[in-house]
Amino acid sequence: MPVFFKILRTHWKKTTAGVCLLTWGGHWLYGKHCDNLLRRAACQEAQVFGNQLIPPNAQVKKATVFLNPAACKGKARALFEKNAAPILHLSGMDVTVVKTDYEGQAKKLLDLMEHTDVVIVAGGDGTLQEVVTGLLRRADEAAFSKIPIGFIPLGQTSSLGRTLFPESGNQVQHITDAALAIVKGETVPLDVLRIKGDNEQPVFAMTGLQWGSFRDAGVSISKYWYLGPLKAKAAHFVSTLKEWPQIHQASISYTGPTERPSGEPKESTPRPSLYRRILRRLVSFWAQPQDAPSREVLPEVWKEAQLSTIELSITTRNQQLDLASTEDFMNICIEPDTVSKGDFITIG
Repeated sequence: MPVFFKILRTHWKKTTAGVCLLTWGGHWLYGKHCDNLLRRAACQEAQVFGNQLIPPNAQVKKATVFLNPAACKGKARALFEKNAAPILHLSGMDVTVVKTDYEGQAKKLLDLMEHTDVVIVAGGDGTLQEVVTGLLRRADEAAFSKIPIGFIPLGQTSSLGRTLFPESGNQVQHITDAALAIVKGETVPLDVLRIKGDNEQPVFAMTGLQWGSFRDAGVSISKYWYLGPLKAKAAHFVSTLKEWPQIHQASISYTGPTERPSGEPKESTPRPSLYRRILRRLVSFWAQPQDAPSREVLPEVWKEAQLSTIELSITTRNQQLDLASTEDFMNICIEPDTVSKGDFITIG
């Protein structure tokens, strides 16, 4: 034993490196073990639905999955097949996976989609926006818009994923929770923003619309990937060199919040008896006619404003979901046109 400690003291650098490597390896193996436990628990919960008997005249529930393999830096396919696909198959659904090869393909594929019971989006916010747009562009949009849309967040940054599912530092738990929510049929109503140009087909957004200098600079951030954490600052700095001030003129018409229609089905009152119906008709026949009070419908009051801004953003309430709210509204953010170059780079 003294010889062992003497060797450790003599080769203390190698000993320190070995201890660090063993600690990191043990932590990595423990994380993999916890992920496997999460997958097993989710699969066992999904299998309960798959073991349920269905009536002889009922059909198996069909699910169409639109998978974006390029999401999460090309890891989306492996994440879906390892964490979400087993849960969907064990639940007893007839799953059809459609992989997209390029941006915008999901919109075209939605035109060719036949009957399905649920549409599942496996990707990021961009893939979800494409599927919603393709679904609402269909000629039979009234029928297909009633199909529930499931969302499995596989993108690196998914704002809707953080809204729909509880924040979790474990990616496996985040994906399995989303897949189980689809299996259980849990639905949440979300707002959709319709954007249409003069001669273009409408585009539908789930989070919002950005128009202005910050958005233009944000598109070019990926070009400066080699600058690491300074790539965002570099993109905004280069944007100020091209043109300044970058002021945009716009005209906006808006109205106040409106009352949200109730989504609950109206309760049907039982039909009165024959005696009561005859009595009601006799009373209405012999009663003197009275003028029904006129219900005056007030027109919506729209206001118009001329804007001079560096950035205009319109966002839905999906990122701050409040199911108890009784009003429908959107948030409009207008950045001032007096932003200096330094503030533009700092904010960006």
